Amino acid sequence: MTFQASDLKGRQFLNLLDEDFNIIKPCYAKGGPWLKLFGHSNSLCARATRAITNHTPIGEYRLRFFPRKEFKCLCRLYSIESRWHILHECRRFNRYWNPRQDSLNHFVMFLEANPNAFAFNDNSFSTVMSRSYN
Repeated sequence: MTFQASDLKGRQFLNLLDEDFNIIKPCYAKGGPWLKLFGHSNSLCARATRAITNHTPIGEYRLRFFPRKEFKCLCRLYSIESRWHILHECRRFNRYWNPRQDSLNHFVMFLEANPNAFAFNDNSFSTVMSRSYN
């Protein structure tokens, strides 16, 4: 119950809207409004959770642990790969995201159309980790 209070979600939490343009309150009871849309796929659910909480394997997150490293986006248009950049500007991903609505449905469509978005599928993090400890 305490997580449902908006001030306890954290400043990195991605607020998404339902079909009536109301902010969806996180809830897991009976599948909640979240799990119904991506609960059928473990990988989709994991990527959605990472993106919503902004704990995802992208430059913005990695920069918190390695402040002296560079984490430019692979599209070369942005100085750091961020969640906002991936959802709104990055040319590497399809543009199913609707920035005017920020709806949960558009978010799920974006993730389904872009299986590499917010996924652990590259070796760059392991490269950074090995360089940091050597």
